[in-house]
Amino acid sequence: MKLQIGISQEHLKNSISILSSILANEMTLYVKLRKFHWNVSGESFMEFHKLFESQYTQLEASIDEIAERISKLGGKTIGTMKEFSDLTIIKESPNHYPSQKDMVKELLEDHETVIVHLRKDVDISAEENKDAGTADFLTGLMEAHETMAWTLRRYLE
Repeated sequence: MKLQIGISQEHLKNSISILSSILANEMTLYVKLRKFHWNVSGESFMEFHKLFESQYTQLEASIDEIAERISKLGGKTIGTMKEFSDLTIIKESPNHYPSQKDMVKELLEDHETVIVHLRKDVDISAEENKDAGTADFLTGLMEAHETMAWTLRRYLE
């Protein structure tokens, strides 16, 4: 059924494309956080174990909300590792098990990468796609990543 919500079909398609890329980034970061959660060791093991768990738990909720937003806009949600890896901008490191400090640095870089792209996507959603709902949704997602990045950054200062 064709949506009649005040956004053109072209703009809906653009919003769905943006959201699909964001979903791929969130899924890739989620998997990395899980990997680090499982493999962290050292002096502050439990603190980092719980920190990584709290971040991937936040991403779990975001992932579901992004998928639902795609559906609300009339799209089909991607859902395979191949689709995610084709769209993500987050770099993976197979067979790489960094130290605690390097885990924090890598995750901070990933959150900052996501934040920069979300900031651009907010503007595109609002200005080009005339999709205030998606712009608002992405603003909240960006703020969540800013908080997660801030938390990680405090460990490096």
